[in-house]
Amino acid sequence: MPTIATFHGVIIRLYYHDHQPPHFHALYGEAEALIGINLVVVLQGRLPAARLKDVLAWAQRHQPDLRDRWQRCQNHQPVPRIAYP
Repeated sequence: MPTIATFHGVIIRLYYHDHQPPHFHALYGEAEALIGINLVVVLQGRLPAARLKDVLAWAQRHQPDLRDRWQRCQNHQPVPRIAYP
């Protein structure tokens, strides 16, 4: 499970061979949300409002990078980190 980014205490991870639709996991303390990549929305879970706002804005800016990293995970390839912001 590669960590592809960290910011404001949020950890962004992908899992190898994860289920569809393409998504990433955003963790903040005990909170976790699955965020869609093709349509940047919360698919499951929750985060505090301020952190969710940061995560959604970051995901919008990095959609092409997230699609690339998702595909790399599906192919079990090395997954480079994505910069913040």
